[in-house]
Amino acid sequence: MAQIIVLNQNTRRESGRKVQLGNIGAGKAIADVIRTCLGPRAMLKMLMDPMGGIVMTNDGNAILREINVQHPAAKSMIEVARTQDEETGDGTKSVIILAGEVLSVAEQFLDQQMHPTVIIAAYRQALEDMLELVRDKISVPVDVTKKEEMLKIVKSCLGTKIISKWMDLACKIALEATSTVAIEENGRKEIDIKRYAKVEKIPGGLLEESEVLKGVMLNKDVTHPKMKRKIENPRIILLDCSLEYKKGESQTNIEISKEEDFAKILQMEEEYIQKICNEVIQLKPDLVFTEKGVSDLAQHYFVKAGISVIRRVRKSDNNRIARACGATVANRTDELKEEDVGKECGLFEIKKIGDEYFTFLVECKNPKACTILLRGASKDVLMEIERNLQDAMNVARNVMVEPRLAPGGGASEMALAQALNEKAKSITGIHQWPYRAVARALEVIPRTLIQNCGANTIRTLTALRAKHHKEGSTTWGVDGETGNIVDQHEFGVWEPTSVKVQVLKTAVETAILLLRIDDIVSGVKKQGGDAGGAPPPQAQASEGPEP
Repeated sequence: MAQIIVLNQNTRRESGRKVQLGNIGAGKAIADVIRTCLGPRAMLKMLMDPMGGIVMTNDGNAILREINVQHPAAKSMIEVARTQDEETGDGTKSVIILAGEVLSVAEQFLDQQMHPTVIIAAYRQALEDMLELVRDKISVPVDVTKKEEMLKIVKSCLGTKIISKWMDLACKIALEATSTVAIEENGRKEIDIKRYAKVEKIPGGLLEESEVLKGVMLNKDVTHPKMKRKIENPRIILLDCSLEYKKGESQTNIEISKEEDFAKILQMEEEYIQKICNEVIQLKPDLVFTEKGVSDLAQHYFVKAGISVIRRVRKSDNNRIARACGATVANRTDELKEEDVGKECGLFEIKKIGDEYFTFLVECKNPKACTILLRGASKDVLMEIERNLQDAMNVARNVMVEPRLAPGGGASEMALAQALNEKAKSITGIHQWPYRAVARALEVIPRTLIQNCGANTIRTLTALRAKHHKEGSTTWGVDGETGNIVDQHEFGVWEPTSVKVQVLKTAVETAILLLRIDDIVSGVKKQGGDAGGAPPPQAQASEGPEP
């Protein structure tokens, strides 16, 4: 059946069953790369980028981001992990492994000449049933106000990461940071971790010294050595304009005929600087942050007035300071008002850590932004810990937004597989076989967990199936450390329902998408040889047997 037609010298076209099987193979290959990274006994991958740098991680999205693939189906699988990471921040490995398995079980039906449309219809039906079961039967509501409950959930996320050795500290940091940046406006909850919970990494020191600052930390120092480096309860002004001479927008020419004119121009510039500095000084701030530069003359005026200035602050940092101390970022000095001044910061201090100076704005009264200060042995360790913390904060955010939980450790997947198997008995016709296959594919999550901790896969999986066969026992899963079967209700491993739902949706829909493809047309020149010259004459018509 396979047929490769060369439409012109730059375009190759593959069609038929070969493409579908190729897509399934590509999906399986990507899933196999990630498979050993699932669970508490997960292996790490060491990735080398073209620049010679290395990344050591077991974060699914970070691994796939660095992998270089050619196959279009494999590229779309990598896209899936990115979607999952942006949407929920967790479950990237589960979604790839599940998508690979759902594709894999479709292979036998294609071999039996079943039409992809039939398989897809069954998959869609299975997905609808799964989402309904997760929301109604398997998940349980959770009380977000109880700290112990929330800590349990974050622990189950961090159990599979490197940071699990410092579990209690990491959970505390993630929860504190997430609840700090949560705001509720007009009945709508907004938890923007990306913008307002910044992770600052300082190599050196012990990991135990990491903490969440009730405020903001910047890698900056004051612009003039005579400025104060410690102020209690400072009045803070934030600017988005430069405190230096205005340069011409485009090329500016000035013709000077007399010597006095030159002095006059300099005087005008000085007067302009003095004017904008006075506009700031009359509000009596103790501290001024600006995103642009500060000229030497302006520094002189500020030192005389006893004001500390920090320049060239990032826009994102400026917004964080505004949220933490209640200030408003002003774009012009002449528009500054008393209400723009931030008064909620308790302490401004500059400390020297290692060779660098760091500005701390801490002890804020009601900060809606925070900085997570990470200490650790080396840059690589800190990078991995930052990735782990991001996942943990995302989990906390997901639960706060949708307070429902599903049992972890493969229990939800096993319960869904059991329910789908029962339901398949009531389906008549050819659709029931692909429908059952989805149930079989779901078992890949508990199976992988068992494999990764070195337990007996077949025996444990059979025992787990038997447990789920009984009515109402949807919480039995695998202990990822030992491979034993445990009741997750007592064991305390839970996952946010929103993550589970997103994993199921994304995995099955990706499989459906890849199964619909029966043609790959490539308009890319082939590398090597004659750099994309005309193909050999016999390839012009077709390769392989005629259909």
